[in-house]
Amino acid sequence: MMPTASFSSKRSSYTHGFELPGNSSPSSVGGAMLPKFLNDLNQDLVEVTLELDDDDDGSIVVCSVAPANDDLTSSEAAAANGILRRSLSATSRSIRRTFGWLKSASSRTTASNSESVAEFTLPAREARRMKAKLQRTRSSAQRALNGLRFISKTTAGGSDAAEQWQQVEARFESLAKDGMLASADFGECIGMGDSEEFAVGIFDALARRRRQKISKITKEELRDFWLQISDNSFDARLQIFFDMADSNEDGRITREGVRELIMLSASANKLPKLKEQAEDYASLIMEELDPENFGYIELWQLEALLLQRDVYINYSRPLSTASVSWSQNLSSLKPKNLVRRLSRSLQCLVLENWQGSWILLLWVVAMASLFGWKFYQYRKNRAAFQVMHYCLPVAKGAAETLKLNMALILLPVCRNMLTWLRSTRARCFIPFDDNINFHKIIAFAIAIGIIIHAGNHLACDFPRIVNSSPEKFAPLSSDFHNKKPTYEFLLTGTEGTTGILMVILIAISFTLAARRFRRNMVRLPAPFNKLTGFNAFWYSHHLLGLVYILLIIHGSCLYLAHKWYEKTTWMYISVPLLLYVAERSLRTCRSKHYSVKMLKVSVLPGNVISLIMSKPPGFKYKSGQYIFLQCPTISSFEWHPFSITSAPGDEYLSVHIRTVGDWTRELKRAIAEEDDSSPAEHSARFVQMRNLDRRGQPRLFIDGPYGAPAQDYQNYDVLLLVGLGIGATPFISILRDLLNSTRTAEEQMDSNTETSRSDDSQNSFTSSSLTPGDKKKSQRTMNAHFYWVTREPGSFEWFKGVMDEVAEMDHKGQIELHNYLTSVYEEGDARSTLITMVQALNHAKHGVDILSGTRVRTHFARPDWKEVFTKIASKHPYSTVGVFYCGMPMLAKELKVLSHELSHKTTTRFEFHKEYF
Repeated sequence: MMPTASFSSKRSSYTHGFELPGNSSPSSVGGAMLPKFLNDLNQDLVEVTLELDDDDDGSIVVCSVAPANDDLTSSEAAAANGILRRSLSATSRSIRRTFGWLKSASSRTTASNSESVAEFTLPAREARRMKAKLQRTRSSAQRALNGLRFISKTTAGGSDAAEQWQQVEARFESLAKDGMLASADFGECIGMGDSEEFAVGIFDALARRRRQKISKITKEELRDFWLQISDNSFDARLQIFFDMADSNEDGRITREGVRELIMLSASANKLPKLKEQAEDYASLIMEELDPENFGYIELWQLEALLLQRDVYINYSRPLSTASVSWSQNLSSLKPKNLVRRLSRSLQCLVLENWQGSWILLLWVVAMASLFGWKFYQYRKNRAAFQVMHYCLPVAKGAAETLKLNMALILLPVCRNMLTWLRSTRARCFIPFDDNINFHKIIAFAIAIGIIIHAGNHLACDFPRIVNSSPEKFAPLSSDFHNKKPTYEFLLTGTEGTTGILMVILIAISFTLAARRFRRNMVRLPAPFNKLTGFNAFWYSHHLLGLVYILLIIHGSCLYLAHKWYEKTTWMYISVPLLLYVAERSLRTCRSKHYSVKMLKVSVLPGNVISLIMSKPPGFKYKSGQYIFLQCPTISSFEWHPFSITSAPGDEYLSVHIRTVGDWTRELKRAIAEEDDSSPAEHSARFVQMRNLDRRGQPRLFIDGPYGAPAQDYQNYDVLLLVGLGIGATPFISILRDLLNSTRTAEEQMDSNTETSRSDDSQNSFTSSSLTPGDKKKSQRTMNAHFYWVTREPGSFEWFKGVMDEVAEMDHKGQIELHNYLTSVYEEGDARSTLITMVQALNHAKHGVDILSGTRVRTHFARPDWKEVFTKIASKHPYSTVGVFYCGMPMLAKELKVLSHELSHKTTTRFEFHKEYF
């Protein structure tokens, strides 16, 4: 009798049998892919039923392995069937029931095959080993290889192997003593200086291969170590990873070994919370890979876990993360016609820049016109022109632009006026998001105007007047009280003195407003160190109030203009100055009316405090807006802006404040008890809450709300919200608002369902009960993608409740939440490989992320923003996506470039908005 094998295909349900050559041993069929235990079979006949999975890269699944010996008695066959059923039953009780690759093979055979094939007695672990080997494909090994890298360009500091080794060799020369490199310096030498413990674990594993217990190595031994860890073979990398936990070199890893490996990974990624729970997560891995409770796992089990990495990760994605596969590629989104592509590119270019362009163009034309008009006016004054030539028209033309700019610079900082204008149609043609940028541009123009105006006076006009001949000066003598002035007289007169004082005050204010001074990046010795920081910027800016008084005096004491309508300074600045004074007066009056009471204080990890305050009567705001906060106990003059994190429908106000400056630290000291016994700042700990005693709490005043870019989120079909660290705060309010809208819609739907008699009556009732405003609201933002990038795992405690609510309430997947932790090495680095698997396993089993403690799975390293934009463009073609960013300026440029690029290349239009903290 000949050995036979049968194959079935999922698509065709086709079974084909064939006979093996008589001189073929079972192990020779398929090479190493057939199980070794077949060599031990006493039967001459073996029937193997395999299943070709057409949907999974052509992988082969073992359906059954059975002796085809007809001489088996019925009792022997029954015994074999019973043992195999019990082993399969034990296996099915594990969580691996979730994954197709671990399902019982008998469940995947057809009914006809299962009736005709007898089952063979196999240990459960041997059966799983065989399945794992048969399911290993080249594609799965390649994916696992990318997920197990010891050396990368960033780690080694080079682009190719030769260059990387040169960098390692150079570091060896600087670190080695007497030609020997200590194990403690091994990490720094190979580029893992910030993961010393993990690098020592690699060192010890490689040393054990040599059957040596060494603490120092030579350059030749380092070269050998380097070749092993930089090997591009998946099996080689896997063996090193396995050996790190296999301390006794018996080819088995116990629970303790897994725990030690988790501890090394947690230490390398600075995750103290993970180290505290390493024992639990080691048990989780052992439960998954060792269901028979042998107390150890072998290399093939760790290999199977890594090969199925994508399966675990995809299954563990939270409900709030999209499960839709984006089938469209970037090229398919481009308009195919060349004329249409050019037309769309031009259209996007105009739509992206026309608002700021026409404002800047109008401003430049206004300045040029005023300069030309004043230049021409003084060019016609022949008496003055003969003495001072072109110096006078140039100085007077620059002075006219200064008057305009000193008036315009006040408008971008009239917050109440801008907030009101944002709610009108003016937002369609005025770029309110760029108000501070326009403020800075005008300030730069003022500085240029001062240099031209004052420079011409001091270096050209004044010397020419002083040195002019009596004949040329005679026509101008009446302008100078019939006396030829000296240079000192011109400087010390009213016009000269006010001009010099203005230049000094403006120079101080502009210097301290520079970014390096404002952000305390300039280090000065005491007592000059007080000239840097926000307080110095804030108080120095109030010196500009004196500048406007001096400007009015300066413009009223001109030498060459005597009629009132020729002294135009007051005409320029009167209206903007009155608007600004009214603005500041309104803030002062409103702040005294908006006194709030603190209801609760939360001390959060990462030096963040959460304030929940009472909402003042009549206080209305939109999601994305911000308020100013003042604490008279700290300072009666300082107001600091903070984004509102509560939703407009909430009965309270909440803000999240990061204590990074003097004022915020004083605020924390004033309202919250310091917890000296708390863990380190970077560790995630439970929120400390306490209700405050109203009798002893400091008073707080708020001013606002004020408009911000994010408040216009409802004007877009799709939202892409990107928060960097504490920059997530304005978007939390938006998420809460969307969540409240979802909750309201569900309650209304439930109410309609209960009261309706039929589908027709329900539709009639729903349409009649919606007001026009409700219909408009239902057509607003339908999808939101929130990306939160942070360096500290404790940051996820800030908005844990919101994340869980969104994941629980968003049944339709309208809101996608993506958390990214940049302090953990990117997914694929060997230092984060085990953390990734533990995270996926825990999320699959318990539905909770191990780092954030929420249902939202945390990604490692930084997002691939181009991939993010491409996927959104694929998922939402022909839509307008509002991209809102809040964080440091460094990322804003990249997001803006991608918004423009993808708007040109796809049918989706991205509109970028930013605000900095």
